[in-house]
Amino acid sequence: MRRTIAPLFVLLALLAVAPAAAAQDRGDADEAIVVVNGDVTVERGRTVEGVFIANGDARIDGRVDGDVVLAAGDALVSGRIDGDLVTFAGRARLLPTANVGGDLIYGDERPRVSPAATVAGSIEKEDWGDSTVLFPFIGAFVFWLAMSVSAAVLGVLLLLLAPRAADAVFARARDRIGPTIAIGLAIFIVLPLAAILAAITLVGLPLAIGVVLALLPLAAVAYVTSAWALGRAIVKPPRGQILAFLAGLAILRALALVPVLGVLVWLAAVVVGLGLIGSAIGAARKPAEAGAPGS
Repeated sequence: MRRTIAPLFVLLALLAVAPAAAAQDRGDADEAIVVVNGDVTVERGRTVEGVFIANGDARIDGRVDGDVVLAAGDALVSGRIDGDLVTFAGRARLLPTANVGGDLIYGDERPRVSPAATVAGSIEKEDWGDSTVLFPFIGAFVFWLAMSVSAAVLGVLLLLLAPRAADAVFARARDRIGPTIAIGLAIFIVLPLAAILAAITLVGLPLAIGVVLALLPLAAVAYVTSAWALGRAIVKPPRGQILAFLAGLAILRALALVPVLGVLVWLAAVVVGLGLIGSAIGAARKPAEAGAPGS
């Protein structure tokens, strides 16, 4: 049986920046599932090529043609795994109908195997030593890398679609940063509060759900907006907008690697970005209002 497990995690790190399957993934039956952070279920009657999870649990009720590898998480198996089942930091539990065609390898907690379950290979503990403590950090780094690439793609797309809007946002950043931050704080506080108040009544519940679903993409847009403003303040014209944005994003993502400070920087970037967007929208409305009848 195959003993080279480490290359699987190198593959995981490389694939994490691509669109990873989400929890409860329901992609094509012949594709492997790669998840950075989240749980995976392979339903009964479904077949996948493999399951690789950096941080999360796996439930295998169907069939996996290849290996199931979990860096940090538990595995519950009632279906069939043709390859190896590997848990670095977590526990595997095999129900009576479970069938593992390869080895059952664990690095932390001993698996719980039903007497009726089948394991064709060996059940053994691998001594990875202190290296297992690095897996949570590897998962965190992969998550950071995926977030960085996603932010870069989002920011570049926004610049390509609306370059003039980007210039308007940066103009607001140069003019009055104090009021801009105040606007961002107001939006940052009011939107979640409005969702909570709306959820109190059944009539407002759909509105509350809509607001909550909009918060994450809005925060992502606000974050890349702050990265653009920061980058343009450093990389000035005539250098391109995309270069300026990537410079600002690189600074924010580098700060994101620092514990605690990274969270504070993210919150500040979202608040400032919300303020910049709100201020730019307000400035764009003024000419139209000034030209309205009776103004």
